[in-house]
Amino acid sequence: MRAEVVTLFPDMVRVVLETSILGRAIAAGHLVCGITDLRPYGLGAYRRVDDVPYGGGAGMVLRPEPVYAAVEAVEGRLGEPTRRILTSPQGRPFTQAMAEELAREPRPLLILCGHYEGVDARVQEGLAFEEVSIGDYVLSGGELAALVMLDAAARLVPGVLGDARSAAEDTFSEASGRGLKHPQYTRPPVFRGMAVPEVLRSGNHAAIARWRAEAAQGATRAKRPDLGPEAD
Repeated sequence: MRAEVVTLFPDMVRVVLETSILGRAIAAGHLVCGITDLRPYGLGAYRRVDDVPYGGGAGMVLRPEPVYAAVEAVEGRLGEPTRRILTSPQGRPFTQAMAEELAREPRPLLILCGHYEGVDARVQEGLAFEEVSIGDYVLSGGELAALVMLDAAARLVPGVLGDARSAAEDTFSEASGRGLKHPQYTRPPVFRGMAVPEVLRSGNHAAIARWRAEAAQGATRAKRPDLGPEAD
């Protein structure tokens, strides 16, 4: 999996990419992720990247010139077109299914982190960015959204996790029917009067599989009824 994050705050992205599973994935070569600082592509001596919105209003808007220049530079360096993604609260909702899709994407991902009051509409018009949202709320910047997408997708790349079943059986995965995963237990068998279900300690794998399927369905009905069959 290959990706490039275009951002005004490269250090914010870098510290996460160097940590935990993402850091190990990069070190092992399962994930190749570059960071492009948008600021050097800004205009004038002060490298201006934003301006006031036409028509008035609060806040600032990211100008098109720096974005075009950065995208052209990245794709020129990579020597191939990218799958362009813009973090935006107005975008397509990011889901586990989309994470699976990104993990299989043959093209490099180019993720532009939105900022301020938004990005000049000519960026979307001329560069055909795919807008993606991680939820119905607004963040101060798109860096966290970009990292969420990268983390969710990278863990699905073969070799990133020690046991591939961990990702294959996740909540929202195809194996879970896009619902919630069953409850998990570990040692001790009894804690403060609360016991691990006997079936999980029985060694009967068929019975365990049945219990887990039923428990997952129950958890989905109780916690996320919108994901159940009756929501279709």
